[in-house]
Amino acid sequence: MIRVEFLGPINKEAMEIDVKSLKELKEVLSKDEELKSWLKSCAVAVNDKIVTSLDVELKDGDKVVLLPPVCGG
Repeated sequence: MIRVEFLGPINKEAMEIDVKSLKELKEVLSKDEELKSWLKSCAVAVNDKIVTSLDVELKDGDKVVLLPPVCGG
C-alpha cells in the first residue's frame, strides 16, 4: 500500500491504495471526476522528491503527494 496525500485546494482526504507505479495511480485517480482536472496541473512528489515522469515504480510504504499550482508572494 502507498499513501496518497492531496494538498491545498484539492480538498480530498489522504488515501491508502495498492498500486505499483505512478502510471497505475493516475489511472485509478482519473476515475474520480473531482481529481481528474487536478491531475493535469499538479506537480507530484514521491517520498518528498518532485518527479516528472509517470514511469516511477512504487513500493509498499511510499508516499505520493499531489501539489496543486499556487499563487503567492
